[in-house]
Amino acid sequence: MKTKFLILIAIFCLVSCKDSNKIERENEPTIYNVGSEDEAMNAAILKANETLDDFNKGLANLNADSHALKVKFSNGKDIEHMWVGDIKYIDGQYSGILNNDPEYITEYKAGDKIDIDSGKISDWMYLVNGKLFGGYTIRVIRDKMSEEERQQFDEESGMLID
Repeated sequence: MKTKFLILIAIFCLVSCKDSNKIERENEPTIYNVGSEDEAMNAAILKANETLDDFNKGLANLNADSHALKVKFSNGKDIEHMWVGDIKYIDGQYSGILNNDPEYITEYKAGDKIDIDSGKISDWMYLVNGKLFGGYTIRVIRDKMSEEERQQFDEESGMLID
């Protein structure tokens, strides 16, 4: 379930700062573009950063799984926010594995080990018995989906989102 879930999260929640709303890619996750001025997304990122200690508690929770951090990547021209899974937290430093291939930031690819600058974290998430904890940007993007897209996301992810 963990792998399927992380793939679904990558499909629905890869976020970029380009202008068009959605980029569908064959055999790659769909990118939902969100402008840097989007108030709901900025509030979600702020909340994720303010509650990062809750993520750390989730890392220690033996009943939790699918721990992931969404990280801002930039190459000076483009920005992409992508999920990094298999999170390790050692000596105050996060690291993990990039879950998908980026569209714009070509310096990285799925499967790369990423050392995470905590100042670039834009979201966090984990599951307990299928219930989503964190995932603030997921919730913003899900709220912007059509009813049909939202139903499909809920069915395919199997996540319980309150």
